[in-house]
Formats: sequence, C-alpha cells, structure tokens
Amino acid sequence: MSARVITFGCRLNALESESLRRVAGLDDAIVVNTCAVTAEAERQARQAIRRAHREHPAARILVTGCAAQLDPARWVALPGVARVLGNAEKLQPEAWQGGKPVAVTDLAAAPPSEPQPLAGFGGRARAFVQVQQGCDHRCTFCIIPQSRGPGRSVPLAAIIAQARAQVAAGLREIVLTGVDIASYGRDLAGGPSLGDVARALLAAVPELPRLRLSSLDPAAIDEPLWRLLAEEERLMPHLHLSVQAGADLILKRMRRRHSRSDVLAVIARARALRPGIAIGADLIAGFPTETGALFDDTLALVEEAEIPFLHVFPYSERPGTPAARMPPVAPELRRERAARLREAGEKARARFLALQVGCIASVLTETDEGGHSEHFAPVRLAARAGVVLPARIVGANDDCLLAEPA
Repeated sequence: MSARVITFGCRLNALESESLRRVAGLDDAIVVNTCAVTAEAERQARQAIRRAHREHPAARILVTGCAAQLDPARWVALPGVARVLGNAEKLQPEAWQGGKPVAVTDLAAAPPSEPQPLAGFGGRARAFVQVQQGCDHRCTFCIIPQSRGPGRSVPLAAIIAQARAQVAAGLREIVLTGVDIASYGRDLAGGPSLGDVARALLAAVPELPRLRLSSLDPAAIDEPLWRLLAEEERLMPHLHLSVQAGADLILKRMRRRHSRSDVLAVIARARALRPGIAIGADLIAGFPTETGALFDDTLALVEEAEIPFLHVFPYSERPGTPAARMPPVAPELRRERAARLREAGEKARARFLALQVGCIASVLTETDEGGHSEHFAPVRLAARAGVVLPARIVGANDDCLLAEPA
C-alpha cells in the first residue's frame, strides 16, 4: 500500500510526490507536498491539511515542499501535523522515520542529490524526468530560489537512467522538468546545454517515441536546442515560455532577462524552424506598478504572437520578495486583467485548433477517451489508453480536438 500524497504546484513537485508514494513506512500517513508560488497555493494546502485532519483524525499528516521549506514553524503548528520536512530531506527515505518535528536544511549548503529512477508514473502514459533543480536568478516576484536553492544540474547518466526506467515500464512520452531547465549544465564540467542533453537522451533511448520540454526561459534557449527542434521529430513541436509580461518596463521591474522583442523573436524563430509549432506562455496579470497601458502591451503580445496556450496568474504578493514592496495593483483589477488575458488566449487557442482540422495528428492516448497531440492539444479519441497513434482531426471545439483513428 502506498502513502496518500496531496500535491500542489509544479511538475517537479508532481515528480517528487510520485517518489514519496513509494517511501516505505508511510502507509498510514497523509503527505502534503506544498507550493509557494502564490498565496492561493499556500491557502489551498492549509485547507487540505485541515480537511485531512477532520476526515482522518488518527492519520499522521506530514508536510513538505516549498512552502514548508520557507516557514516550517507555521506548518507544524497546524492541527494533525506530525512532521515537517524541507525540500532537501523529502527524497531521503530515512528522513521520514521518526526524528524531530521539523527537519529543514539550508538549501544553499545542502549537497546535490540525484533523483532515483521510477518505473511507471501513477498509471499515466506520460512521465516527468528531472534534469535540474533550483534557480540562480532573482526575479523580483519569485520566492523559488529561497525554497529550492541554487541551480543544480542532474548528470546525464542519471537522466538517461530515469528515462530508461520509464520507457521500460511502458511510458510513451517523457517531459524534461526542473525549476529552470534552460540553465542546465552551467554547474557541470564542460558546460553541456539542455539541447546537448536532449539529443544525448534521444540517442541513448531510441525506443522513446516522444520527448517534451517543460517551461523555458526565453533568454536562455541554447543553439543545440534550436538545432534539435529543427531536426528531431521525436522532440515535440511545443514550446512553453516563461514570458510573464509583454511590457518592457514591467519586465525590467520583474528583473527578467528578456524584452518584448526577444519574445517575439523566439516565437518567430521557433515557427520558422518547426512550422505549425504550438506556443505556450506563463503570464502574470496585475504586477505592481502595471498601468492600464502597460497591461495593454501584454494583451497585445498575446494577440500579435498568436499564443494559443496560456497559463495566466493574477499577481500574488510573496513576503520577502522585492515586488511585495512595490506599489500594488488593486486585487479586483488583477482578476479583471487575468480574465481578459485568458479570453485572448482562448480565442488564439480556438484559431490554432481550427487549423488542425483535416490534419493527421500523433496522439498519446492517456485514457480510452483521448489524450494529447504532439502540440499538446487535448484530443477526444476513442482508443486504447497508453499508446501513440495517428489520428485524423475531424473537428474542434473551444477546448479540444475531435479525432478518429487514421
């Protein structure tokens, strides 16, 4: 019997939660893997802990993750919480057994650890493989460098071992994930890049049908990755960019390393190298000092660049970050601007999906009712789960493609 794990946040948290489910001795525990990206994520985690304690008063509740790393005392004080572990400890099986109520190491002093290969990913057809951990940048809105520590790259041999284990277990698609994967290799001898690692992985695991990348910093896409995108069909035609804003002044105040024109150039280059590629973007609505005109620049970027897959977040203050001390935008304006960005994204997505009608897509079926195309577009398709198959796109609605086996 595996531990019950409640996960908040990113793909890296999801991958680590999959490892936590397999830790021996946690069969009677409820593990809450927290996120610190937004105040809402923390609120939801606290709510989940209180609900778990009400529904399972005898269960041990163990808390870990980024929010626990930042303020362990706050979490250990919640009803039912038996132990709080930091991000350095949570993947050490021995750390979960007994010990002090709080075990949180300063991540700057923690030695890097290699992720253990997993066979299978919770019954899913797509798996995450960790290539990197932590971040060396200091965006003014972000608390992640404090909760995840400095950037540390996973050696190529360990990445390949993770991928081979997942493919041997029947997984048909792997997503390379981390905190800042575009910075891969800067801490390793010889400075291999993300593109170098992706090419080596595909060569070492030829039976892997599909490789996908998680979010990329537009300022750090390396030349080997551009070449791989143009040359390798197994690297999926889908780039998700950590854009955050479309106004240069806001990007400067965020301390991002790219400009609006840089984002447009990256998208144009991707489309020239891989015609039809799908583009996604993370955007923050209502960042401090954002005027109506500056917001309009971000809205116009979505429309000008035709970005069909958006992750939109209303700005959330994080204590301890420079942005939290800047003049704020009213919360109701943040929500309104987020809604307008999502609406623009929905229109771009509808246009992108309509262009797929009549085409043959490669679909990874995740259930017997459908899955995702190579562009990461949702596809409704009646087929056996866990396979990659060609499908003819016969229609599209606002949310997904409609297909039949080709």
